Amino acid sequence: MKEKTLYLIDAMALIYRSFYALNKNPRVNSKGLNTSAIFGFANTLLDIIKKHKPTHLGVAFDLYGPTIRHEQFEDYKANR
Repeated sequence: MKEKTLYLIDAMALIYRSFYALNKNPRVNSKGLNTSAIFGFANTLLDIIKKHKPTHLGVAFDLYGPTIRHEQFEDYKANR
């Protein structure tokens, strides 16, 4: 029986990184819309699935707007 493996993905960090990694040569669709973040995010997830074959995969997205972290630490994600 295969050992169970879980991969947890910080979606917003991966999307942010994907967008700026392709900033000099962005991916654009037929309408000229920058799709670098979507492209990088999807490719990374597919790469993890193909290479590591996890039995479980979790993807966490940040909430839009302030959270309790912003109230407790004013500089939380201040550079984003």
